[in-house]
Amino acid sequence: MRYCRQQIEQDRQKEGSTPLAQKRLPKPVEDFRKRYPDVWTAFNELGGRCHSAGPLDEKTRRLVKVALSIGAGLEGATHSAVRNAKKAGITSDEINHVAVLTVSTLGLPAAIRAFTWISDVSEP
Repeated sequence: MRYCRQQIEQDRQKEGSTPLAQKRLPKPVEDFRKRYPDVWTAFNELGGRCHSAGPLDEKTRRLVKVALSIGAGLEGATHSAVRNAKKAGITSDEINHVAVLTVSTLGLPAAIRAFTWISDVSEP
């Protein structure tokens, strides 16, 4: 686990994004983390290993995560993916482009849903 976390931290430092320890989690996630610390640790280890398993840079990985969350129709995951993308320095225009790309694959209603979820965490 240490290796994965160290590798992610090194990637974040190189790319100028927020360290894992400084992330603020939504209350339900924080509650889960506190109630099931072993599961949370394993979940983070898995995520770290997935992120370091291939050649994609952090920006690409974050945009893929936004797209996967939108495609799966998962509002909470989309919120999380957008927050993480923004923390990694990805612009609103780049994130919105992912939503535009859903029009031809998932349809206009899904794209509008994606824009709504993106705006939930992009606007004050």
